[in-house]
Amino acid sequence: MTLLLAATVTTPDAGWAGVGSQTPVIGVGNLVSVVLVLAALAALAWLLRRGKLKLPGKRREQAVTVETAVSLGEHRSLVIVAVEGRRLLLGMAPGQVTLLTELRQAAPAFGVALERQLSPTGEGEVA
Repeated sequence: MTLLLAATVTTPDAGWAGVGSQTPVIGVGNLVSVVLVLAALAALAWLLRRGKLKLPGKRREQAVTVETAVSLGEHRSLVIVAVEGRRLLLGMAPGQVTLLTELRQAAPAFGVALERQLSPTGEGEVA
């Protein structure tokens, strides 16, 4: 019985002759497709990381947003935060946060102010 097994293993099948002798060839079209898919994945990851692309279900507004932070030296800074429609200037130090003052609302962006001024209805002056 072992001789019969050895005979069947050593004799190559006519259908399998030469299968392992050819080297696999990657076509130019396949290579271009792989490069395009990898570039698209990299672009999507970059857009997600930069915040330009929003995922569905993540549209919740932030309760507290940091508008500006300025370092004053080692472990000390001034921070302007927006909380529930209020703008607060905070002093930050190690182990301490101090409310310095409440600021008035920020002026509208230049484009918005220009649009208001140029509108035919004259919706109001910009200070």
